[in-house]
Amino acid sequence: MNNAPATTPDDSEPAPRSEQELRDAMVRRLIELGAARSPRVVAAFRTVPRHLATPGVDVTKAYDAEYVAVTKTDASGVDISSVSAARIQAMQIEQADIRPGMNVLEIGSGGVNAAYLAEMAGEQGQVVTVDIDPDVTRRARDFLKATGYHNVTVVTADGEHGVPEHAPYDRIVVTVQAADVPPAWVHQLRDGGRLVVPLRMRGMTRTVAFVRDGERLVSDGFELCGFVPMQGAGENRMRLAVLHDAEGEEIALRLDGHPEPDTEALRAALRTPRAEAWSGVTLAGDESNEHLDLWLTTALDDLPLMAAKPAARQRGLVASASPLGVPTLVEGDSFAYRTVRPTNDPDRYELGAIGHGPRARAVAERLVEEIRTWDRDHRAHRARIEVHPAGTPDDRLPAGRVIDRPHTRITISWP
Repeated sequence: MNNAPATTPDDSEPAPRSEQELRDAMVRRLIELGAARSPRVVAAFRTVPRHLATPGVDVTKAYDAEYVAVTKTDASGVDISSVSAARIQAMQIEQADIRPGMNVLEIGSGGVNAAYLAEMAGEQGQVVTVDIDPDVTRRARDFLKATGYHNVTVVTADGEHGVPEHAPYDRIVVTVQAADVPPAWVHQLRDGGRLVVPLRMRGMTRTVAFVRDGERLVSDGFELCGFVPMQGAGENRMRLAVLHDAEGEEIALRLDGHPEPDTEALRAALRTPRAEAWSGVTLAGDESNEHLDLWLTTALDDLPLMAAKPAARQRGLVASASPLGVPTLVEGDSFAYRTVRPTNDPDRYELGAIGHGPRARAVAERLVEEIRTWDRDHRAHRARIEVHPAGTPDDRLPAGRVIDRPHTRITISWP
């Protein structure tokens, strides 16, 4: 059998792959990543021609499992609308556990994801997709018309309020980052129904699968993710405390309900020599920090995320940089952030902390202490996240971190 790649007639360039071949290759990658697991999700992603939603994008890139197509930014340059990466879409749809005949609400539109949801709900099901931006809903209508999905209703409205005229819903899938869970989402969801939402908790965003249990929501799994922020009545953006502002090397703390820092003192602290503390706790090379970071934000009061441009790391200003932010413990005029270093085993890395400021070592040791606590007491477990109505008394909440939002009290607790 000849396994050589197909070539053009002059045998000099590989022949372009068909759209179906590109979809099949994307799905193979989604399966490898663990994002697509069930046969029906796999079939949906093999079917929808997602490249039609991004006509200005090369068709090969459109079928890259990790490619995010930004479709709109605001006046300050913040991305406010996008076609999410196929990996994230598949992950959320798996979390939603959509079955044929279900009534599904999507909050945050665009067309492609609604088509996947329509594939999952089937001809007897119904999908409603809502977005506050008429440009977004216009693109969604155009895409759904071009691709022949007739069981999708597109609504231009503020998703904060859901779409009551088509409720109740068996599933609600939110495709924008939310800092709170509006009452409408809970009340329009059937009891026992599932809400999948990228929920921001003290700066950290996880796409959480919640099950409605009366007036509360209880988590049934969560995944690390990143989404554009919600607009409208539910908008709640993070603030930045800038520690270094040289062009291309910016370093800042993302504040999400954290105490107001002494920014000038922390800017001065960044210029002091670093102090290192190491935990003896290791991670495998392919093991995520996400559960550790959620423990740290549960245990520590003042733990914003440090965002740094890659050039800041290259210059040695910081040792760690991540687009999602690095947990950073702030204590007055000093701070310390989580980091890793190689071990003698090429596939394992040791967790530690790097501190700056007059109390650098003490703050770094405090962070390392909680890393050891996570390893000893919680590493084998997963957090439980619950959403309760605002005003719920403390004695009716589970023990753990409480995050108060305008509509809800969100709790993070550990076994």
